[in-house]
Amino acid sequence: MIDHPTTESQALHLLQTVFGYPAFRSQQGQIVDHVVNGGDALVLMPTGGGKSLCYQIPALIRPGVGVVISPLIALMQDQVDALSEVGVRAAFLNSTQSFDEAMRIERMMRNGELDLVYIAPERLMTQRCLELLSSTPLALFAIDEAHCVSQWGHDFRPEYIKLSILHERFPEVPRIALTATADQQTRDEIILRLQLENALQFVSSFDRPNIRYQIVEKDNGRKQLLDFIHAQHSGDAGIVYCLSRKKVEETAEFLNEHGVTALPYHAGMEQTDRARHQSRFLREDGIVMTATIAFGMGIDKPDVRFVAHLDLPKSIEGYYQETGRAGRDGATANAWMAYGLQDVVQQRRMIDESEANENYKRIQSGKLDAMLGLCETLNCRRVHILDYFGQRSGACGNCDTCLNPPHSFDGSVAAQKVLSTIYRVDQRFATGHIIDILRGLETERISQWRHHQISTYGIGSDKSEAEWRTILRQMIALGLVRVDYENFNSLKLTEDSRAVLKGEAKIQLRQYKKAEKAVKHKRQSAKDFAETNLSNDEQTIFERLRWWRVETAKAHNTAAFIIFHDSTLREIAKAKPRSLNDLRGVTGVGAKKLESYGEELVKLIAEFL
Repeated sequence: MIDHPTTESQALHLLQTVFGYPAFRSQQGQIVDHVVNGGDALVLMPTGGGKSLCYQIPALIRPGVGVVISPLIALMQDQVDALSEVGVRAAFLNSTQSFDEAMRIERMMRNGELDLVYIAPERLMTQRCLELLSSTPLALFAIDEAHCVSQWGHDFRPEYIKLSILHERFPEVPRIALTATADQQTRDEIILRLQLENALQFVSSFDRPNIRYQIVEKDNGRKQLLDFIHAQHSGDAGIVYCLSRKKVEETAEFLNEHGVTALPYHAGMEQTDRARHQSRFLREDGIVMTATIAFGMGIDKPDVRFVAHLDLPKSIEGYYQETGRAGRDGATANAWMAYGLQDVVQQRRMIDESEANENYKRIQSGKLDAMLGLCETLNCRRVHILDYFGQRSGACGNCDTCLNPPHSFDGSVAAQKVLSTIYRVDQRFATGHIIDILRGLETERISQWRHHQISTYGIGSDKSEAEWRTILRQMIALGLVRVDYENFNSLKLTEDSRAVLKGEAKIQLRQYKKAEKAVKHKRQSAKDFAETNLSNDEQTIFERLRWWRVETAKAHNTAAFIIFHDSTLREIAKAKPRSLNDLRGVTGVGAKKLESYGEELVKLIAEFL
């Protein structure tokens, strides 16, 4: 265990000397104090909010080894590297290691020679590992990504449900469960499954004000994505989420063909290819990862400037978890999504055709409805998201609906036209045919079924196909129309449609807006941030430091941000340290990093000055 003074300021001392931060943020200090004193905790803190310190510092203060249960086998090496860089004795146990290596780590655990050990839940549940823990002095258990315990969540891991065994077998060892996103239902399930009924709950603000939310009408989503990247994020690191593996591959290929360096990532790829792509994304600048939701959890890359969705996420939790991977460094970032009628139909069908029980389908439908509500809202998107997590807020001024308020209209008459047409064709036809009837088109199918003779033929000729698709999308999202997937995607009336059809209920709809080409505008990326906050000389030093960091990271075979974050390099550029003492106190420069890199940095600055 790291040496530290035995005073009430132990935690702050470690924060400053080991991790190089001057003070705790938000509730970090309270959480650390609670766990150090043996208390259990449930911590909800947004991505980038500093969750890791909430268990790392107590593990250094309490006697024994801190055990971190994490599902992120592919990232354990980077997590251990980051801790080793600041002088924390860390290791991991997972299936990538040889038997001899695993035995060495186990011996070190039993002998108290490690501060933190990362273990996957699958390994933790083995008899061998449980016996190892029984013979090891334990400081605490940290259950990272705790939302994985929820069967209703977006990243369910069945092994997490069994983690209640920790409380049963090691009742004296404090447990801290941590996650970035969990609605009340998921929180309740975490508490129930992990037997954390007596744990203190620490819920930080879910808000990430540096992220701008934008949802656009889908019209050739890939082309819209390319325009968005070229206009606002040329050369930036980003993540693009797609629903299917095939779409991931095709999107990566499309972006590469148009000058954007993109790599695919999905569970169907060879493990070695996935690991190689993830490593390139973490260690190189300007890579765009196109991925299914198999990618991203636990990614600590601070300079991801955008997260884009080409398909509708299944829930607000999933969406918020994924968008939270952008802008961890605090500089501005974008969460962009292209959304259309087919997304609604596809997600509804996936739930309806699932082999899950009716209760599961009901809950998933509720989560989807909340996600659709976010897409269709006429009000601030951030208010809608935070309200979902139980946090009240005012309009943010930094989302598309705040910056360009959408126009709404009384859609009751338009909805009646749609519902009447569906009724008059015996609820047997799909979206395209209904729209053709409304617009009064002369198609072979309309002639075949003599639908030009029904009373609603042509009553919607004042609107384009795109406008009617927007109206129908909202009607499906509102539950006024449903799609019968077993009968050629035919549209059906619902119980809720009756009141609208009879004129007993009014509905407000979002006015259709033609997709616009992304507008190029000045954004505050990490580089822009540096340029606007540094003098010319300081900017030159900053660029020199970035070059030094790249070379150092290569030599250490690790990611550049593990050496130092951009924010630390900016502070060094401003401070222009002429001695090791001048470097002390710079945010992100702890004692070990001062020892490892201090002389190099001082020499580099001296050469410039």
